[in-house]
Parts: sequence; structure tokens; C-alpha cells
Amino acid sequence: MATKPRTKTTNQQTTTPQLEALRKGQAKKRSSVDPSHILDKAIYQLWETINDLDQIQPERVEHYRVSVFGSSRIQRGDPIYDQAKKLCFELSRLGADIVTGGGPGLMEAANSGAMEGQTESHSRSFGLPIHLPAETDANPFVNKVFRHRTFFSRLHHFIRLSSAFIVLPGGIGTALELFMVWQLIQVKHVTEHPLILVGTMWTGLIDWINEVMITRGLASPQDMNAVSVVSSYEEAIPIIRASYERFIEEKKNAQ
Repeated sequence: MATKPRTKTTNQQTTTPQLEALRKGQAKKRSSVDPSHILDKAIYQLWETINDLDQIQPERVEHYRVSVFGSSRIQRGDPIYDQAKKLCFELSRLGADIVTGGGPGLMEAANSGAMEGQTESHSRSFGLPIHLPAETDANPFVNKVFRHRTFFSRLHHFIRLSSAFIVLPGGIGTALELFMVWQLIQVKHVTEHPLILVGTMWTGLIDWINEVMITRGLASPQDMNAVSVVSSYEEAIPIIRASYERFIEEKKNAQ
């Protein structure tokens, strides 16, 4: 007796009309969900978690740290490079940790000076590099590296680590860091943190803010009190020293 040849079955052949209708309904329902909405909600919840954790502050800060911002394009041999290195050498000798973006240029100069100054103190050199095509690795003059994928997280890390901020000559990235810190001081999210602009290039920016923003009422005159503008690195050292001495005194009183 001849047997009937066995035919290959498929999901379509074995699926009942009811199950197929249910499957199509689920697919249609899934396609109506906006993936960006789910992603936005997850990111927002992450920000909320960060904000909650940010409220958990230690009773006292153990280390005085200075974030130094500046151009990655100014290289060895430029007088500004040498000045950045000398500045951070002196601050490191004083006992201040130095924090930079961990990249080349003035960041490298600052970290290099910090490491040389460590021989007379217990200060450290930090780098917070970000993933960029032109900056793949941290410079070799850092004791501790914290790698970041976004400017948002790196800026937040600078704020959390630092007791003072020094802005050396730089471009758009440096300006971003400057204005981020300036605004936090303006709205008193950061208090008693020196913000020092070093170099003659910042004079034009300050004049423009006074002539345009202040004159038109877009900023308040007292906002200008948040920054100290100095023409040389030597002028920045006494400002940091006074802040550092207050920090040490407060630390002693808290013990």
C-alpha cells in the first residue's frame, strides 16, 4: 500500500486562524509604541537617580582639588603651555590635587606640572578623558583616570570633584566648561569656589558680557563677581592659596 508523501509543515500551516489573528494584533500593538519614548523615560529615571545620589554629600570634603580647563591644541614650546605647567606645579606643591580633561595640550601641561609638584606634597593628578576621535588616550601624567562617554557626565564629575576652577586659554570646549561653572555659581548650586580666568584672551569676553548682557539686563552686575580675571598664572596662585587655607582651617575645625 503506497504511503502518502509527508509534506513539510510551516508555522503558517500549523497556526490556527485565532492564533494568527492574535499574533497580528500584538505586532500592530508593538509597532504603535514609540521607542524614543521608552528611551527618554529610562534616561530621565537615570537622571533622577543621579540627582538623588548627588544629595548624599559627605560631612566634609577630604581633598582640595582644582579643575584646570584649557585648549588641547596648545602644545609644548608655546609659552602658555609652560605657564600652565608652572601654575599646576605650584598648586601641587601647595597640596592641591589637579583635575583636567586628561587630554593633550594644556591639560597635559597641567597634569605634568602636578606630577612634578607631588614630590613635595601628597597631592594627586586626575584625568577625565572623553571618547573623541582626536583624543583616544589619557595623557601619561595622571595618577587616576575616569573615562567618560558624554560631556554631560564629565562636566558633572568636574563639579563634584573640585573646590576651585581655573580657565586657561581655549576654544569652544573650554568656553562650555567655563559657562557651566559660572551658571552654577550664579544660581548658587556651587558656592565659595573660586573661578579664575587666566590670560589676556578673556578680557574681550568680559567686556562683551558687560556691554551687551549687563547693559540690556540679560545678566546682573553681581554675576560678574563670580569670576576673577588675571593676566598671568602668577596672579592666580594667591587666590587659590587663600581658598586652600580656608579649606584647611574649616577641615581642622570640623574634626
